[in-house]
Amino acid sequence: MSTWGILGCGTIANEMAATFQKMGHEIYGVANRTPEKAEKFADKYGVKHVFKTYEEMLADENIDIIYVATPHSMHYENMKQAVNAGKHILCEKAITVNAAQLEEVLKLAEKKHVVVREAMTISHMPLYKKLKERIKEGAIGKTKMVQVNFGSNKGYDSTNRFFALEAAGGALLDIGVYALSAVRSFMSKQPNEIVSQVRFAPTGSDEQATILLKNKDQQMATIALSMHSKQPKRIMISLEKGYIEVYEFPRGQKATIVDAVTGKQTVIEKGNTENALYYEMCDMEEAVRNQDASHLNLEYTKDVMDMMNNMIGPIGMLLAECGAGVMFAISTVIFIAILAIN
Repeated sequence: MSTWGILGCGTIANEMAATFQKMGHEIYGVANRTPEKAEKFADKYGVKHVFKTYEEMLADENIDIIYVATPHSMHYENMKQAVNAGKHILCEKAITVNAAQLEEVLKLAEKKHVVVREAMTISHMPLYKKLKERIKEGAIGKTKMVQVNFGSNKGYDSTNRFFALEAAGGALLDIGVYALSAVRSFMSKQPNEIVSQVRFAPTGSDEQATILLKNKDQQMATIALSMHSKQPKRIMISLEKGYIEVYEFPRGQKATIVDAVTGKQTVIEKGNTENALYYEMCDMEEAVRNQDASHLNLEYTKDVMDMMNNMIGPIGMLLAECGAGVMFAISTVIFIAILAIN
């Protein structure tokens, strides 16, 4: 097994550490901006080493993989440091705040011969691997349309990371990345036409959005996101001869396939929602062990970042220079943008 270090001690880091503990896999080290928080984290999960700084953790030659669980506004700098130190990286979503940042990190990773991948559950859940097999068999035909809903009711707080610009807050980077990853997983090509409509919070972050997508194979998708209204976390894949429906899709373990002619329902269960982060951990360790990360869908990650870059029309180009937060701060009106990605 690989030796892991965890950067950050927030909610998702605690969930990952609990997964390590449950599976009997030790965590070698932890680092956090607040050392006291790292100490408590280490006591809770039996972490062997507490590092006073991130740089100190990266200097430890015993660590193979860094799990980056900091706010996504910090991922770019955190990953660059880790790659330069020769560490493999499993980074929480959104992996960066724009495509240019991701491209730079990946080029550096290639130079340093390390694996960098996003901790996107959709890429790791056994259910989705099984569904893709069923679609490939051809019995239910080709994918024509994908619909995704993801809504949470977050109490508005300008200092909360969900709405704070300095933390690159907003629906797109926080929950939209799941929806876009799901859409890309079931489309044959990256969408090249994007229509988006956005409602902004007082901070300037995006609190609600609807998105329409189409690719060159004429496959279409619709996405509805909200930070202020509860929706089912649902994906529906419409095919020529039926449709597939998955609830709680980010960590889905059960899907229903409905025959378009007979209405017959076939339920497929694969994997376990509770083990979502374990699947991420196992896939990452396999990639590092075999020096082959082709099964971790890097192309989908890059496509999703490209889609987000182009989501908000011409002003979205500012993402490449100043990041999502500043872009949303400048953009203070609701607008619709249509972009063709060449």
